[in-house]
Amino acid sequence: MNNEQIAGVLRQMADLLEMKGEVRFKVVAFQKVARAVAYATDDVEQLASEGRLKEIPGVGKGIASKIDELLSTGRIEEHDRLVADLPDGVLLMLDVSGIGPKTAYRICDELGVSTLEGLQNAILAGRLEVLPGMGKKTAENILRRLYRPIAKDGRIPLGKALPIAERVCEAMRPLVPNVTEAGSLRRLEETVGDIDILGTSDDPAGAIEAFVRLPFVDEVLAHGPTKASVIVDDAYQVDLRIVEHESFGNLLQHFSGSKEHNVILRERARRMGLSVNEYGITDLATGKVERHTTEEEVYQRLGLPWIPPELRWGTDEIELAEQGRLPTLVALGDLKGDLHCHSEWSDGRDSLETVREHARAQGYEYLAITDHSSGRGVANGLTVDRLMEQVERVHDLDRKADDGFRLLAGSEVDIRADGSLDFPDEALERLDVVVASIHSAMTQDRERMTARIITAMENPHVHVIGHLTARHIGDRPPVELDIDAILAAAQRTGTAIEINASPERLDLKDTYVRRARQLGVRLVVSSDAHSVLHLPGLRFGVGVARRGMCEAGDILNTRPLLELLAALKGAAPSP
Repeated sequence: MNNEQIAGVLRQMADLLEMKGEVRFKVVAFQKVARAVAYATDDVEQLASEGRLKEIPGVGKGIASKIDELLSTGRIEEHDRLVADLPDGVLLMLDVSGIGPKTAYRICDELGVSTLEGLQNAILAGRLEVLPGMGKKTAENILRRLYRPIAKDGRIPLGKALPIAERVCEAMRPLVPNVTEAGSLRRLEETVGDIDILGTSDDPAGAIEAFVRLPFVDEVLAHGPTKASVIVDDAYQVDLRIVEHESFGNLLQHFSGSKEHNVILRERARRMGLSVNEYGITDLATGKVERHTTEEEVYQRLGLPWIPPELRWGTDEIELAEQGRLPTLVALGDLKGDLHCHSEWSDGRDSLETVREHARAQGYEYLAITDHSSGRGVANGLTVDRLMEQVERVHDLDRKADDGFRLLAGSEVDIRADGSLDFPDEALERLDVVVASIHSAMTQDRERMTARIITAMENPHVHVIGHLTARHIGDRPPVELDIDAILAAAQRTGTAIEINASPERLDLKDTYVRRARQLGVRLVVSSDAHSVLHLPGLRFGVGVARRGMCEAGDILNTRPLLELLAALKGAAPSP
């Protein structure tokens, strides 16, 4: 089992224990360990095989035995017993956005609901809203999320949520000059719940009124003097909160989270004789409340440098800040080019000329054309002859333009089921950039998949492994592989691993990026653009790199062209 699967079972254990009324510290223990496992840079299954589970924060003898049981049998006996003792349908209710463990239990136990159809009927009949802590608005929001086309897990992909938030912020900026995203969106997590936005205004009521009247708002869910919730694009909930100027830093820090990060900050504050919440920092001895207009002031009061939102995982960021070891995170402006882009020669929409023109307009020094190989028949993959024709065309465009920009000749070549490549070596050696990717036989077992990828890495002509785990967020799970073995092979062979910026992929996952960086594995951030409209999406990959603690030096395509080409497994520039 991979770390995500293990963490999922542990999260479910916490929920089930909470439903059963178990003592709070046991529930919290499972929650903390689930978080630690999900964000672990080591392979937990490997740690278990080496008897090192207690190295994971929060794992003691009891939880270690549960993880061992899960890995050896595929189940946890206590988990099965808890499910058997609870009403039918509780696990299904937990999968519905907006329903927590206690509400899930009440829905199934008190209302006798065990199916999504039954939940819908209960909401429409007004039965759900009478449950403790529910209310009519909350019940309506659950119904809305139940059938709105967001994602299978009820969360919004980053690539959809961030542009919506930016559109709202831009529209509100005349009335709310410092309006900004908050929550998981500001931390650039790969999926978010609702879209949270904060700001200050001299006229809060007027700002809220303007917000609910934005032309792209389809429905107003709640409307108060300082807060409102709306639906935009007929699917996505956006919440705006207007706060006081003098407390903006406190509110922004609090609502940016993460929950785990804020818990650690509160514990630190208590040791300093302070109390921290969204309204300010209170001196416990005097009762004096200090308010802060910026986040920098909040962290400074707690004796820390400002911590970028992408690093606020609730793991080691406070310790790194105390030691002055926070990384200077890579920024979009550090990238000199893009190493994965498609054209109309395969399944892209635009000509080589158009791609070149738009990449140059992005301010890049170079961009690699990496159309599919022939194995991707559905993507109009190139034969060897077409590939060689394209190479000549790419070089010809550069010679004619003579403008300092370089279009690189490359390929996204398929890794076949046995690890061999779709193109022969004599074709690959003619290319500036070779990205090798998996597009088929994705159900191979862990051992075969790992060996397959390592075989591709050992080909001296392969520079980059594209979208390593082949996942589609919320749609297709990652392939099974031994990530530590893969990263060790990448380090040994000098093969770079791609952080694919395509919003439905964001592959490599942030936890794996952290691990790769620790091992000194080369990384690239690429757009995998199939249209020039996708080129700006490179920023989503930069967000993943930042969550993975990457600095500019960790990313190969922050280097100028000649340095980049020399770094790609020692490749020299083509003539």
